[in-house]
Amino acid sequence: MQPVPIKTTVVGSLPFPGWLEFASLNLDKLGPADLSEMIDDAVIAAIHDQVAAGLDVITDGEQTRLDFNLSFYGFIKGIENDASETRKYGPPAHDQRGKNSIVAPLTAPGGLGVVEEYKRLKRLAPIGQGLKMSIPGPYTLAGRLNPGSFYKDRWEITEAILPLVRQEIADLVALGCPEICVDEPSMSCYAYREDTKRFVDIFNRTVAPGVGKTRLSMHLCFGNYKGRSVGKKTIAPMLPDFMDMTVDELHSEMTILNFAEVKLLERFAEKFDVAVGVIDVKSYYIESAEDVAERIRKVLPYVPAEKLAVAPDCGLSQTARWATKLKLKAMCDGAKLMREGL
Repeated sequence: MQPVPIKTTVVGSLPFPGWLEFASLNLDKLGPADLSEMIDDAVIAAIHDQVAAGLDVITDGEQTRLDFNLSFYGFIKGIENDASETRKYGPPAHDQRGKNSIVAPLTAPGGLGVVEEYKRLKRLAPIGQGLKMSIPGPYTLAGRLNPGSFYKDRWEITEAILPLVRQEIADLVALGCPEICVDEPSMSCYAYREDTKRFVDIFNRTVAPGVGKTRLSMHLCFGNYKGRSVGKKTIAPMLPDFMDMTVDELHSEMTILNFAEVKLLERFAEKFDVAVGVIDVKSYYIESAEDVAERIRKVLPYVPAEKLAVAPDCGLSQTARWATKLKLKAMCDGAKLMREGL
């Protein structure tokens, strides 16, 4: 059950303030103390925006990650950037991200950086504020890597990354992190064509150190690079196999689907708490509180309030900060309206 009915939360990422984007392009002009202060200030800004909106559970906004996924390659040894494969011109799309080459067996001797992010968030967040950390899962992390001569395919790369993510989860649990969200959008994007039972096995082995020791959540979406989806936008192929995920809360996009598959959430709610996307991060239409309340009404016949969380469809890193603040405030106000009516 949720700590409050119709809990409000985010997936993980928030947009960078403009000054942070500028500074990230001029890191050579900053000293270590400047960088440390800058990072703290960015996380403080992310915390402020979330608390001001009224969120029950917040993150650090992933303010130290240039990308929710690719930034982790900087912590993994054996990866070499290969920008030559990136399409540089034309309409923005996922193939402009390029892939990186594996040049040695993959290791992460210093961890993946999420432990330090959590320590910073805990230090800077208001006392008593609900917190969570997000980390991409191994299948998603494997998606932008060329196997090279060390691994046969994406599945083998996934198996190499899996213990690295699992150890990071174990370290977060040891610090008392109250909630860990594992982002596996590649699993939802490709559930229609890949072995979903294999996805479940990979996920469950990854999160094993956290089972029964922290709140485990899972984020599933259809891609959001440059505000564009990449996967087939349907949750139907995830059933019934995803019911075997070892997780406390499962989050899915729903607004982008125009709630066409909202009835399927009833299946997930049989076993999990369910977080539902009620904010469209790919649109600059600013939802009103009543818009959000109406969307929640569509969900409540299938997910009871005590098991329901609401969030944006996906991370907000691709949405302008001014819009993000307005959308989050509307989401929290809409949830409050519905709570008052319970």
